[in-house]
Amino acid sequence: MAGAKNAVDVCLGVRPGEQVLVMADELSRIVAASLENALEQRGAEFTGLLLEDFGPRPMTDAPEPVLEALGKTDVGVLCMTPQPGELGARMAIVRVVERRQIRYAHMIGVTPEIMQQGMRADYRKVDELSDRLRERMVHSKTLTVKSEAGTSFSAHFNPHLDWVKTSGLISPRYWSNLPAGEVFTTPATVDGTFVCDATAGDYFNGKYGDLQATPLVMEIAGGRLKHVECPRKDLQEEFWNYCHTDENSDRVGELAFGTNLGLSHMIGILLQDEKFPGVHIAFGDPYGSQTHADWKSRTHVDVLTRNCDVWIDEDQVIEKGRYQLEHLGLA
Repeated sequence: MAGAKNAVDVCLGVRPGEQVLVMADELSRIVAASLENALEQRGAEFTGLLLEDFGPRPMTDAPEPVLEALGKTDVGVLCMTPQPGELGARMAIVRVVERRQIRYAHMIGVTPEIMQQGMRADYRKVDELSDRLRERMVHSKTLTVKSEAGTSFSAHFNPHLDWVKTSGLISPRYWSNLPAGEVFTTPATVDGTFVCDATAGDYFNGKYGDLQATPLVMEIAGGRLKHVECPRKDLQEEFWNYCHTDENSDRVGELAFGTNLGLSHMIGILLQDEKFPGVHIAFGDPYGSQTHADWKSRTHVDVLTRNCDVWIDEDQVIEKGRYQLEHLGLA
């Protein structure tokens, strides 16, 4: 309940009397119940919709009654465990949110464990760090990321594309994942090696879990995925095929800092682990409505690396997954 109250009172800033829509699936029912309890305590009016009531999973399209309800609410929350082929349905929900500019929390893969950890962070401190990083990156030329597992890449940026923060303090302008704590953009170029020895996004996390024992080793040049190696050849082939769904599925659409200072370790669930202090990337759609990138993809898959070292230009700001706050003026 502490995490649910943080989501309702602090992150979404729900006010008494507001209309709130909670969309959930069976696997996320207990989390949705805690959110509805917090909404009741807040004095909000809420409606709960269970996705399985509208058809079989995986969903190929967002249910029309869900989209209609979303069109009439002040605040929206989606709690669900992703299944293969559902990204399009989820993004249809997001498009309604963006068109109406309502406050919206995207909780994909949320669990009771996450509610007890990442959702209990002090999001005002997360917002302070996110602001400082965003200000720093707007004027920076190069980002360098390395890890003991073999990650070693550099990235450069387009000054015409935005750095976006999703720090947990949600506004009508930007929807956010919860738990939150990211600052991201669409990079101009990424070159080098990325070792995914943590979790991968979309449905890969649920299907393959933590990849520390069977990492994906990716070679990237000019911002495109050129080669993948993995001890699990089924995962290697499936990931490669996913990243070649359309002409931009192999393109690095997102580079992000995780900024949730309330996290002490990765737990093997992407929704929380991508907020852990460090840098990760995603292949596929660049969230152009937020970054202003002018290309699209039908896919989007995050990949995470553990305990990385990060330099902004020549200044090391993360060492072994810990922010050097004095280098950001926050000590």
